[in-house]
Formats: sequence, structure tokens, C-alpha cells
Amino acid sequence: MQYQTEIHGWIAAHRDEMLADLSELIAIPSVQGAPAPGKPFGEEPARALALMLDKCQKYGFATENTDNYAGSADLNAQEPSLGILAHLDVVPAGEGWLHEPFQMTHEPETDKLIGRGTSDDKGPAVAALYAMRAVKALGIPLRSGVRLILGTDEENGSEDMAYYMQKHTLPPMVFTPDGDYPVITLEKGMIRLRLTAAFDDGKSSVVSLQAGNVVNAVPALAEARVRGIDIETFLATRQKEYPGTSISVRMEGEELYIAVDGVNAHASTPEQGRNALTCMLELLSLLPITGQQADAIRKLSALYPYGETDGASCGIAAADDVSGALTLVCSVMELDAGHMTVWNDIRFPVSCTGAQLVGQMQEKLSPFGCEAVLCDEPHHTDENSPFVQTLLRVYEEVTGNKGECLAIGGGTYVHHIEGGVAFGATFPGTDVHMHGAEEFIYSEHLLKDAEMMALAIVELCK
Repeated sequence: MQYQTEIHGWIAAHRDEMLADLSELIAIPSVQGAPAPGKPFGEEPARALALMLDKCQKYGFATENTDNYAGSADLNAQEPSLGILAHLDVVPAGEGWLHEPFQMTHEPETDKLIGRGTSDDKGPAVAALYAMRAVKALGIPLRSGVRLILGTDEENGSEDMAYYMQKHTLPPMVFTPDGDYPVITLEKGMIRLRLTAAFDDGKSSVVSLQAGNVVNAVPALAEARVRGIDIETFLATRQKEYPGTSISVRMEGEELYIAVDGVNAHASTPEQGRNALTCMLELLSLLPITGQQADAIRKLSALYPYGETDGASCGIAAADDVSGALTLVCSVMELDAGHMTVWNDIRFPVSCTGAQLVGQMQEKLSPFGCEAVLCDEPHHTDENSPFVQTLLRVYEEVTGNKGECLAIGGGTYVHHIEGGVAFGATFPGTDVHMHGAEEFIYSEHLLKDAEMMALAIVELCK
């Protein structure tokens, strides 16, 4: 492809500078916080946006901050025909890190850049900036402009983009480096359900149960406290082993403390994890516990059996040849003497509708309060469009691998953008521990991200 050699050389020459910029961005713990005046998603996402816009301006791009919901940087003064959409917010660090999550660590022996956001999505955002820098520095002529759009609320519902699109018209072509290579053209629908219950009998054996900290991930830790049960009783009622999990118990005064360590995974691929919460529900349901909390736990255990990921016990199992099978994750639970809150994450194929599935779940969960906090229909873009085919050619040229379109269970940043696709940034066969401990990106992949995005700019806008 034209200019490929020049682009490759420029990006390689600016590798250290790119890593330094990413390290500075990783150091900002841009998890959603309490809204503040002028900062709709809290202090840290706004700080991350300010840092990136300052860098964009420093590198010669015209920038705009849209009320700290999102920001943009423009390459060329012409009307943009291409938008590159990346997000600067991240999920909480969670447990299990061997390195500081908000301090980027470079391991030369593995080539890993480790830290929260390195792969999702700060690393790709910085790569997009350097792709634009390369095109600008090399003086490559373009017939239209390019806009880098930087959001701050992708991990919690994308209110940032809903607001941004009220203020701005998006370019006709938009891709996000917030998924997998080669190109994602189909995304399952997504439902987030919140279950609630109130308890008033004051006689429960179960004192508390906590598990999970984000809705869109398989929980890796669950903890419970139970009265009136000793270790011997617990061991006598346990009926099987749970491969991939670690279960520990101890007495703390008159209470039995139970902990389950599972394996974290993204909610779109729950089969890759070991759900500590559903394991805990099963363990507790076998004990001679009493009270309203015990009744709720037994009902939930029947609806969410350990190891099941297709929603069959809730009556919503579905699949099609285009998008695959429905997945359901019981991901977060908080229970105490008076209240219970449980969250579900559901990803569903194009053969279903969100309203239909919500109705079925509300019927199954009728003993509890059940509210759909999020219900998004599937997203599908024509894989034969010139836009998609160009991205596939760029991928093949840089990697030497076959380009093909993917269907996924995860929702990317373009889920609500007509014609939008995900172009990277995770390479096939690479587990970057997204949303888990020790999230990373290979520095070699970061450079290839920048090279491919620069070539995409040239091929789509030259």
C-alpha cells in the first residue's frame, strides 16, 4: 500500500514517545466517579480527557471539549469523512494484580505493557493519535478530514456518545479500536437486569453475601457470612468439586466465613471464567440455612446453576448461525440483613428481541423486583461495504493474515452508530486480560495498531 513503508518507519522512530504518553494516561484512574459540576462522570475521567486533548493540541491538531462528555481532535481542516472513536474511561482495578494497576509496567522480556486501560482502550486511543501524527508529519495529502473522538463513559452505558451525538454529526465512516481484529461487523444485543428484594423477618442464617464489582464481568470473588453453621456441617453438605475455583472457610466468632475465588472473564465470553458468585449460591443452598435470605439464595441458585452460561434455567436459551448463542452472567450481588441487589448481564443474538427477553426474565424472576436498566438491540453492518473491505485489506497488508468479519457478544463503542465497525485492537489468539487483573498490550501490537490506523486513514481519505 502507498506510504506503508514511510508510516512504519515514522511510528517505529516514535515508539518511546508513544509509550511515555500512554504511561502518563494509565496513571490517571479514570473509573466513573460521582458527578460534579462540569464533570458528568466524575473527576478522573475528566482529567484523562483533559490530558489527551492537551497532547492532541500540542501535536498540532484542532481540539474541542464537549462539556467533558467527550472531546475531539481534527486532522486537516476539511469536513471529516472518517471518525476514529476511542474511550478513556476504564473499569475498576479489581483484585489479583501482581503490578500496580494504575502505573504502566513494561516487561521487556515479554514485551507486555501492563496496566488498567493498556488494551481497553487507552492504548488504542494513543495509537490512534500517533496514526494521525504520522499522516500529518509525513505530509500525506488527504481529500477529507479525520476526527479522533475521545469519550469518557463507554464502560457504563455510553451516555457520553449519546450526548456528543446531540451536539455533533458523526462522520459517515466510523471505526473504533475497542474490539478485535480483523473487523467486527456484528454485535449481539445487550441487557442489564437489576434484581432487588427486601427482608424483614430478622431471623436469617445468612448475615451477608458480596460478589463482583462490575456488571459486565464474571465475578472472581464471592464472600459470605453465615450464623448457626460450623465448618464440619459445611464440609458434610458440600457435594462436589468446582474445578478452577478455590474455596476456603473459617470461623470468625459464631459466624462461618466462606470465600470462593473463581476466574474473571468478560461477560461476552463467560465460558472462559469460573463464576465465584454462582458457585457460592450453590454452596449456600446446600446448607441448612433459614430465613427470607435463604429462600432467595435457593431460588437464585436454581435460576443460575454453576457452570451454566446460556440462560437455559431462566428459559431464555437461544442461538442462530449468524451471531451464535445467548449468554447470561449473574455478575454482582450484595445481600445483608435488610436488602438484596443482584445484577445480570445478557448478550443475545439477532434472532431475538430485547423486549421479548426482558419479559421472559421478569416472569421467571417474579419473586423479586426486576428492572431492565439497559436493553440494546443487536448491531449489524454490511461486511461487503467499501469501508469494511478497505479495513480488511489494511489488516491483511500489515499482518499478512487473512481478513474476515467477526460477530461478537461484547458491545463495542460503535454499537449505536449506524454503519460503525470495530477495527482492532486485540489481535486474534491474544488474551489481554480485558477487565481482569494484569491487563496488558504487547508494545509490538501497539505499534501495529498505529500503523494500521494510519494506513486506514490514507486508504479511506486519500
